[in-house]
Amino acid sequence: MPALAPVPPLPEVTVALDDLIPPGYRHYFNRRPDRPYYSTRRYDFPGRPGFLPLVRAFLDTCAAEHDRDYRYLFTLLGSELATNAIAHSRSGRPGGSYSLVVRRGIGGLTLTCRDDGTVPPGVLTTARDDAPLRPEPLGIEKARGRGLAMVAVLASAWGDNGRASYRHVWFHLAYDLTGSAWNAS
Repeated sequence: MPALAPVPPLPEVTVALDDLIPPGYRHYFNRRPDRPYYSTRRYDFPGRPGFLPLVRAFLDTCAAEHDRDYRYLFTLLGSELATNAIAHSRSGRPGGSYSLVVRRGIGGLTLTCRDDGTVPPGVLTTARDDAPLRPEPLGIEKARGRGLAMVAVLASAWGDNGRASYRHVWFHLAYDLTGSAWNAS
């Protein structure tokens, strides 16, 4: 078999993100409460930072029927989980992806970020690998590593499934922000 020639560098192009959304899912990203009676919404995102504006539009639309503070906080915390999936799991590698699942309940919205984990499936993991996530302490002097601490403080509740081969990190945000430090000032 002949050797394949290397692919020359390709130019970057700009494609409108809404061109990448299938027509049946466009209402997931319009930032309007036009379909308020959903109980669950799920969307699979490519594991690349360039899709984070689409993630924020999805999250903002899921919380569109609520006030500005609630929408902002839900979008902020959800963006943090998506960013962590890209930065700290195999979802951020070429061809990787992660899912965001929003469940609407009587008391609030619950977001679950399902990523590809840090360990390939089928590889034996140690108890340390499968330990639940622990946020680092908040510190103003730190440039990185405050995301989970922010989720822990601002969400009403949060957690993960404790599996390194497929991580499910979730948070619940009560409609009245009960359990959140958002309005604590």
